[in-house]
Amino acid sequence: MTDHAWTARRSVFILEDDLEVARIIRTILEEFGFYTESYARSADLYAALKQRLPDLCIIDLMLPDADGMDVVRTLADRHDFGMLILTCRSYLEDRVLGLELGADDYVLKPFDPRELVARVRSILRRCSPALRQGRAEAKCARFAGWSFHAGDNRLSGPQGRHWVLSTAEARLLQIFLDHPRRILAREQLCGARDLSPFDRSVDVRVSRLRRKLEVDPERPRIIKTVYGAGYLLAAEVEWDVSASAAPPAEPDAAPEDQ
Repeated sequence: MTDHAWTARRSVFILEDDLEVARIIRTILEEFGFYTESYARSADLYAALKQRLPDLCIIDLMLPDADGMDVVRTLADRHDFGMLILTCRSYLEDRVLGLELGADDYVLKPFDPRELVARVRSILRRCSPALRQGRAEAKCARFAGWSFHAGDNRLSGPQGRHWVLSTAEARLLQIFLDHPRRILAREQLCGARDLSPFDRSVDVRVSRLRRKLEVDPERPRIIKTVYGAGYLLAAEVEWDVSASAAPPAEPDAAPEDQ
């Protein structure tokens, strides 16, 4: 399948109040076959989402009617599509917070058109319908005393601990569970072949998982760091495709609070 044939089936919504920037983003993506719609206000985006959902949403953080971080938090809580923050806010704290709230990637303005397209494609591959269908089958993975229900992102563990993972956390854990006891490079974990050495998005998500899984996140025993190489899930994994979903438990914290 050609790139255009693959992207022609993907829709991208753009939340950007600078009309010229929005026009540039739409032009770039449409040249690669994406279907796009743009909105200048968060209220307009929310109204559009009641009619149809995109495969991915690109969000500026500086908006006239809302804080972009609040928009990211709301979308991560309500929907299961990819999110990319595109902003001029370059503070590390903003980048970490955006990823913590559920964004899949964070790109700074001014941006290179080829990098933007590459990052959009990378997110969409990780959020592909095939992966969504796999989660819908509600398989249960058991590892190191924990149970992960892929159908609804529930994680249950020792001492009655329960979490509902964010979409980004669940995707990362799924990759680890599909490749136990194998060293996975950061590029493999985020799906980007040209990941910058300074891109810490994967490390942020690993840290979030460790805070849930590990007795002592500073001395992890389940997700280990292999210095200079990547990360490794140091546990055997058993998948139970027929496992029935356990009754929902009260999570220790909501996904967006993590």
